[in-house]
Amino acid sequence: MSATYKRTLVTSALPYANGPVHIGHLAGCYLPSDIFVRYKRSKGEDVMFICGSDEHGVPITIKAKKEGVSPQDVVDKYHKMMGDSFKEFGISFDIYSRTSNKIHHETASDFFKTLYDKGVFTEEITEQYYDEEAKQFLADRYITGTCPKCANPNAYGDQCEKCGSTLNATELIDPKSTLSGSKPVLKETKNWFLPLDKLQPKIQAYLDQHKDWKTNVYGQCKSWLDSGDGLQPRAMTRDLDWGVPVPVKGAEGKVLYVWFDAPIGYISATKELRPNDWELYWKDKETRLIHFIGKDNIVFHCIIFPAMLMEHGDFILADNVPANEFLNLEGDKISTSRNWAVWLHEYLIDFKDKQDVLRYTLCSNAPETKDNDFTWADFQTKNNSELVAILGNFVNRTLVLTHKYYNGSVPSADTYTKEDLLILEQLSAFPDKISAAIEQFKFREALAEMMNLARLGNKYLAETEPWKLIKTDEQRVKTIMNIALQITCNLAIVCEPFIPFTSNKLFHMLNMPVLKWHAAKTVTVIPPAKPETSFDDFSKMDIRTGTILEAERVPKTDKLLKLKIDTGIDVRTVVSGIAEWYKPEDIIGQQVSMLVNLAPRKIKGIESQGMILMASNSKGELSFIAATKPDFNNGSEIK
Repeated sequence: MSATYKRTLVTSALPYANGPVHIGHLAGCYLPSDIFVRYKRSKGEDVMFICGSDEHGVPITIKAKKEGVSPQDVVDKYHKMMGDSFKEFGISFDIYSRTSNKIHHETASDFFKTLYDKGVFTEEITEQYYDEEAKQFLADRYITGTCPKCANPNAYGDQCEKCGSTLNATELIDPKSTLSGSKPVLKETKNWFLPLDKLQPKIQAYLDQHKDWKTNVYGQCKSWLDSGDGLQPRAMTRDLDWGVPVPVKGAEGKVLYVWFDAPIGYISATKELRPNDWELYWKDKETRLIHFIGKDNIVFHCIIFPAMLMEHGDFILADNVPANEFLNLEGDKISTSRNWAVWLHEYLIDFKDKQDVLRYTLCSNAPETKDNDFTWADFQTKNNSELVAILGNFVNRTLVLTHKYYNGSVPSADTYTKEDLLILEQLSAFPDKISAAIEQFKFREALAEMMNLARLGNKYLAETEPWKLIKTDEQRVKTIMNIALQITCNLAIVCEPFIPFTSNKLFHMLNMPVLKWHAAKTVTVIPPAKPETSFDDFSKMDIRTGTILEAERVPKTDKLLKLKIDTGIDVRTVVSGIAEWYKPEDIIGQQVSMLVNLAPRKIKGIESQGMILMASNSKGELSFIAATKPDFNNGSEIK
């Protein structure tokens, strides 16, 4: 995070509470935002993750009419269904609120009233479509017709989902009412408009500060601004009876436009979550605001909502608005009306405890720069050929061999080869590479690097073959398995944003607490405590302070030094494997801790009469354990 920011507020587009969540929603904004937030939390940063159900607007009332229930019944049903599904899938919102809440109605009303009192809105009488059979004005989604730009016969009154164009209902060719099927008529009505034409210079200046945004986001905004007529005034109220009532005189029977009301839901949800300090996240210039959305929401989050915030005057604006393109299903556009979708709540039933397989597949194939396709064949391949064959295979081999050779204890590393040092150097680079990609919202690239770390582990084990080497060089195998465990622990850390359920399992298998991002690459795999022993057994060990009087290398060995040590009791010879870390001439006079009643044994033909005690870290480096005060005489007991 830039040094200018103390905290980050992340929002995900509020889903309409008129149906369940599907994979297109997940790939569009909910999974990318969750990955980003989990990463930020792992780094120890102050980050808040806001979302909730959008429970107003025409899609809700259309659904209610179809099902023969009230709009409230519809939103209650789908709010719970979506919230439960998000939670089970691991989308880690700090709050999943809803726009039917009292606090939201109050917040949205106050926001509108502030702009109204400041004279921001223009009051206009316009002709809008009216259904004479249903006896009501038709909001955008109650009208369908032929798109004037691509000739799609099923365009809505506010948008053509085929070509993505934003429309006004009066632009449609051969319009018809979705309520009665009849052709609507134009009738005068009064509404309040946000004068985007007058606000265009402010919006242009805001966008000019963010030319680093994703090309699909910035490009779509520029096309709006640079079109022949530029931005046009847009009505912020609607002739409906479901929504937040317009809080001004003469507006009876009208509600706030859903795209005025919905983004204010981010603010009301923050107030609900943090009633005492919510303003820090919305009004402090040291807060970074990021909106994660799908491409169909770009204009609302990058033009209309910023215009609203600027005219209000009290709020910060988004620093970035990462938007993904659309995800198709088996080569065809996802369609809720045709039931052509993979519904999240059904997936969680059919593929119990397989959240991470879908998270991995959706992230690896995310439509970050262009529309992309989800196929079940690819889903199967991602699971079998990557999660199982690469990540699972490496972790399984590492842990199985550790249990087989060391009863599940972490072996200490000994001498590092050039190949080991190269692996450790490569290992240390992965967290930064993954971090850089996430910070740039390149989640596919970040996920690929995470899997490349598992590939590195597999390659290391395949080249060193510890299962063969154990027969001839047990000490070398300890180093190999120590490094493999370090890779495993780093994998557990860096995979958490993408596949959190797998990360938790890895930490459990490693018998370690969940570690944060800053521990990656420098993580120390601490050996667990050895089996319990009695005080009587410990008291049999006679550990004393001593001083090295002489030191020389043992001929024809790389690791051994022959030491003469004054134990305070006598002067004796000890053979110690510390030659890799200490030169003989550098340790003359070094005080050590020594086990003096260890039975003598011959090493390379030299009788060793005890053992000096050393501390060893995860890299196998050794350090003397000595008394902390210089006036401790040789022979002082260590208890």
